Amino acid sequence: MDPAFQWDLSTLYMDDEAWERDLPLLDQEIEEVAAFQGTLTDAKTIRAYLDAETGMERRLSDIYTYAMLRQAEDTTANEGQVLMSKATGRYVNAVSKTSFARPEMLALPEEELKKITESEELVPYRFTMQQLLDEKPHVLSGKEEELLAGFSEVLGAPKRIAENLMDADLTFAPAKDQDDREHELNEANFILLQQSPDRTLRENVFHNYYAGFRNHINTFAAAYSGVVKAAAAEAKARHYESSRAMAMAGEHIPASVYDGLVDTVRRFLPAMYRYVALRKKILGLSDLHYYDVYVPLSQGSRGHWSYEEAQEMVLRAVAPLGTTYTSKVRDAFQSRWIDVYPNEGKRGGAFSSGTYDSNPYILTSFAGDYDSVSTIAHEMGHSMHTWFSQQHQPPQYGDYTLFVAEVASTVNENLLVEDLLRQTTAPAERLFLLNQYLEGFKGTVFRQTMFAEFERDAHRMAEAGEALTPDALSGLYRKLIADYFGPELSIDDEVQYEWARIPHFYRPFYVYKYATSYSAAVALSDGILEKGESVVQPYLSFLSMGGSAYPLDELRSAGIDLATTAPIENALEKFERILDDAEETVRTL
Repeated sequence: MDPAFQWDLSTLYMDDEAWERDLPLLDQEIEEVAAFQGTLTDAKTIRAYLDAETGMERRLSDIYTYAMLRQAEDTTANEGQVLMSKATGRYVNAVSKTSFARPEMLALPEEELKKITESEELVPYRFTMQQLLDEKPHVLSGKEEELLAGFSEVLGAPKRIAENLMDADLTFAPAKDQDDREHELNEANFILLQQSPDRTLRENVFHNYYAGFRNHINTFAAAYSGVVKAAAAEAKARHYESSRAMAMAGEHIPASVYDGLVDTVRRFLPAMYRYVALRKKILGLSDLHYYDVYVPLSQGSRGHWSYEEAQEMVLRAVAPLGTTYTSKVRDAFQSRWIDVYPNEGKRGGAFSSGTYDSNPYILTSFAGDYDSVSTIAHEMGHSMHTWFSQQHQPPQYGDYTLFVAEVASTVNENLLVEDLLRQTTAPAERLFLLNQYLEGFKGTVFRQTMFAEFERDAHRMAEAGEALTPDALSGLYRKLIADYFGPELSIDDEVQYEWARIPHFYRPFYVYKYATSYSAAVALSDGILEKGESVVQPYLSFLSMGGSAYPLDELRSAGIDLATTAPIENALEKFERILDDAEETVRTL
């Protein structure tokens, strides 16, 4: 592979040997932080501890991220696996050795802790201390926290079991197309094959793929039940009313945001049914099945672009964000932030990751199609959010929370599709792009909200003492598919097993954030294009806030209030307008 198309990890470490030399320094820093145990009783000592902890976490982040990136380059290579094993060991040790700090500080009388929080000594950590105060009712004694930290790897076993089953052990029978040719089927190419215009292939892929999950559904149900029960047990131990309340407390998100999302999306389900009906009409099908929901409605823009052309497309799309943003994106392309092309053993999918001391890095497998270009725009949004945060915040606030993590990436995606729509006159190409837009809503607002409802109900069932059997989980999921896709979808039995392949379910109460982030991004991208500087500057300020405030407050600074359902409603009204456009475009074909 030409190095020009591989990332340059030298802003982290020059090589593996340099990484190895940092391990003893990290070990020493972990011990120095651990030595504060029993001393956290006054502002000066707490400040010294937080400074030491922040320094240790910076080095740990560098070590862990470098190992993860090296492993992603070739998941089959022993070198990356060894680095990752060493990094994970340090991470577990750091968590265990520092588990005393929160309960020790929170053992102080509340008034005394408030006084320490408000002291001049702790001005750089005031928000950190406020978050600590918020946790006071839920933090256990030092011994109990240490015990929980020690069990973290064991409690994470169900998640790892499911991941290993999906990624390593699960195999699928090859699928035949309409010409009786066999196609290899695996986790990496499933969605690609579901987009094939060959319906025979799509149907066979669908049945063969979900047969693999059906054959292991008892193992998946046991693993998922373990994840849910572990979350419920920790929530009970920490005096939360539910596992959902515990998951949302850290970001200060009230349950009304979650439930408001579900209720609002359910009100707009007739629009989703319209989209399903349009899909059925355009594809000319008497029965629309689940294996028909990914195939593009138009082949108009399924062209091919070089990586260099893709860069220019992204740069043109983000130009409304101003010269600072655009020049940094250009620098990212030129400075090798990106590992571009597929390679033997390379991790699938795409991500953005970096540390406070490095530039962000992007992994993608560029294939030249629209999805590849959109993926670069998406991951560049993540990277620019990271870059702005780290340029404007100290290290303790340099990372943003998961609640806002998908906002910048989706803004970039929307700017890309809007830019291409403005240039397109051919109806077939326009329909293709409108379909991409509609698919974004379907996959990120409707589908992720459906996932959120599944999670909410599954956790409620477990907390009420109901068993999460394969039949219970699959029955719940099948009903949600019927509710969200409507009467135009013919439901095959295999649909009910889809829950088992959703990796986010093994990280409780994360999926709803995709839908809220997407809704916020719709409002922001529309505002950027319609109002210009008056929206751009607050948006860039939002990107620069990192983790220095609660996420709802950060979004309010950009003009988005997700404590209300207005952004969700506005986004779904935009979905209806795009659907109107698509229906009108179909009439011109």
